[in-house]
Amino acid sequence: MDGVKKMYDSTNILVIEDDEDINRLLCGIIRKSGYTAKSAFSGTEAVIYLDSQNWDLILLDLMLPGKSGEEILDKVAQESNVPVIIISAKLEKQVKIDALRTGADDYIAKPFDNEEVSARIDSCLRRYRRMADKPIVQELRHKDLVLDTEAKTASVSGHALKLTAREYQILYLLLSSPNKVFTKANLFERVWNEEYYGDDNTINVHMSNLRSKLSQANPAEDYIETIWGMGYRLKT
Repeated sequence: MDGVKKMYDSTNILVIEDDEDINRLLCGIIRKSGYTAKSAFSGTEAVIYLDSQNWDLILLDLMLPGKSGEEILDKVAQESNVPVIIISAKLEKQVKIDALRTGADDYIAKPFDNEEVSARIDSCLRRYRRMADKPIVQELRHKDLVLDTEAKTASVSGHALKLTAREYQILYLLLSSPNKVFTKANLFERVWNEEYYGDDNTINVHMSNLRSKLSQANPAEDYIETIWGMGYRLKT
């Protein structure tokens, strides 16, 4: 147990929530798990912390004073690979889809269960640590698409792609096995590191967003193909 806790000693989590009671509760959940928590009570305050420090995870409310949660999520997705868990009272399906499309890694509805929040935080951090710990080659290439696996960046014809962490992981998986057809279950279990229960929407949203970014970078090229009834693979 001591060894596990030591691995988490330097884990810094930013909690962006304007309700003081909920913010305090979330910070308590985080600290109980052995992580370090920092509170931000507005979107404006959150930007200051995002620009001044590196974070391992962000818990983000959508309804914030100053900059909205959606604006903060977009900033994080464009500028880093930091995982984001949305915790919001907004229950509309489209809001959740939009958040996932923008780059959120998970979405928890309020009111929430403390143990579930704790488990989801652990799961999200574990996924990212496992990816970081994998021995990988420094560069993967396909056509004019290049992944720098050390910096965890992607580019098309030398122009940087602004990918979310999940989009990068999907692309990394496809480029690592260029001839393999990945089913949706394969992708979900490898990228999300959770058992797949047929939730196609999560995969569809991330894959659609990734394809859109690749198409914008080079409209003349197609990088990922759908093998109907089977899954996805790199297009030769």
